[in-house]
Amino acid sequence: MEVTTTPIEGLLVLQPKIWKDDRGYFFESFRADVFSKLNIDVSFVQDNQSLSQKGTIRGLHFQVSPNEQGKLVRVVQGRVLDVVLDIRKNSPTYGQHFAIELNAENQTQFFIPPGFAHGFSTLEDNTIFCYKCTNYYSKADEGGVLFNDPALGIDWKVEGLFVSDKDKELPTFAEFVSPF
Repeated sequence: MEVTTTPIEGLLVLQPKIWKDDRGYFFESFRADVFSKLNIDVSFVQDNQSLSQKGTIRGLHFQVSPNEQGKLVRVVQGRVLDVVLDIRKNSPTYGQHFAIELNAENQTQFFIPPGFAHGFSTLEDNTIFCYKCTNYYSKADEGGVLFNDPALGIDWKVEGLFVSDKDKELPTFAEFVSPF
């Protein structure tokens, strides 16, 4: 598995080695020893999966202590633009975002530690998005930032947006108070 960093500290892009033949393909989607070699102590406790149509945006979400979450995300079918926003107050990249396309063809994965708001837009119909979490979902500890806040300058690469009412009512970045 090839691991690369991003311009924002803590975010990792993981490219598994894929073995293909006439039968299909095989790859290892997670290896604890890879994270251990990177000095990342991670324990995944929950797997989530969503199916979305083209133009859907989910996010920008996070959870706070004691249930903050790290995530290892990937696409099983289709394509997404995966977006994270650095909400760590003392980070030199606080308020900056990073986006990467994840798709079922290249099987690229993305590791997002706690301290980031996360979201994605679906670029194809019937996209299946999966993610492992380092903590359980806790409604009491969830938060978010408005996905289309002009101050963030995020190009979600979709038109005709499908967004939940909950996500439309999240605070702008200026209204947001970071718990990290």
